[in-house]
Amino acid sequence: MAKIKYELIKNNKTDENVRLGKLITNHGTYETPIFMPVGTLANVKTLMPEELKACGSSVVLSNTYHLWLRPGQDVIKKAGGLNKFMNYDGPTLTDSGGFQVFSLAKNKEKDITEEGVHFKSHIDGKKLFLTPEKSIEIQNKLDSDIAMSFDECAPYPASRTYIENSMRRTLRWAKRGKEAFNNPNQSLFGIVQGGEFEDLRRESAIKTVEMDFDGYSVGGTSVGEPKDVMYNMISYATKYLPKDKPRYLMGVGEPIDILEGVSRGIDMFDCVLPTRLARHGNFFTRHGRVNIKNAKFKEDFTPLDDTCDCYTCKNFTKAYVRHLITAGEVNAGRLLSIHNIRFLIKETEEIRQAIKEDRFYEYKKDFISKYKKGS
Repeated sequence: MAKIKYELIKNNKTDENVRLGKLITNHGTYETPIFMPVGTLANVKTLMPEELKACGSSVVLSNTYHLWLRPGQDVIKKAGGLNKFMNYDGPTLTDSGGFQVFSLAKNKEKDITEEGVHFKSHIDGKKLFLTPEKSIEIQNKLDSDIAMSFDECAPYPASRTYIENSMRRTLRWAKRGKEAFNNPNQSLFGIVQGGEFEDLRRESAIKTVEMDFDGYSVGGTSVGEPKDVMYNMISYATKYLPKDKPRYLMGVGEPIDILEGVSRGIDMFDCVLPTRLARHGNFFTRHGRVNIKNAKFKEDFTPLDDTCDCYTCKNFTKAYVRHLITAGEVNAGRLLSIHNIRFLIKETEEIRQAIKEDRFYEYKKDFISKYKKGS
């Protein structure tokens, strides 16, 4: 058992920002860029581990805050760690719980202190207090392959003064968390904040890198900002991140956003979007997002997407999946989740192949053209 390693395989011929890499973990080696499914409660909603593997999954995420409350980090430690607890033989990543905690903190100026964050449990209203040290302690016991620093995911929009204070507090929390970190077989990622402000992103990136984390994340994106603002946030951060460490864009999973992230040097993506969309009858296709509830699919006996190789598309039709969801059958969400997760993982597989063949931008242009045309 050891910390993760990242090896840069090659850059796209015309743009060194576009990276093909290799992530070496305690549970396998995977080429990047990758999309990582989210299993908040040590379970990707409605799917079994073998179904995730069939989709081509590598890293799977779980949530520190939620697992802290149920079943508790000590239970998972007794089970042998997160991988054994959820019976997933690939690598795992635990986020710090920061995003959930800050969404639960009612009065940001009052509840977010230098020491940590006061908030109430979403389950029973119990008063809770989470600090950088506590977040790291929980993640050490969960024993994921990758743990995340405790940061403040600031809202958008927010004043420059708020973002500056938040970003610098996040840097102090990162230092405290790194000092408390105590699992030699686990890797710890730092998180770059700074909102939409280029100089604050630069400061955050440089000072986070100085702490020498095992990898780096771009945080505070996809929180309501326009797309051009989000893409600038990514660019402002990645230009200051080391080339020999993995780069992770947190909470981003729209197909076009993945392409834009890769264009700006990102290696790892995650999002709850594929399973959330599935539960409401939505699915990805090469020609945009579609809702299966549409009446035109009642007698459509073709796959969800004729370019997809997932279990759903190889075995079932739009008409059948539509029947399931209109009848309230849980398998509708399962089949759509399998498809949506496979769609994003397959997209990253194609991105990797395009980088290998020095045609990433041709692939990106063609993908976006088709996707937008059908939206």
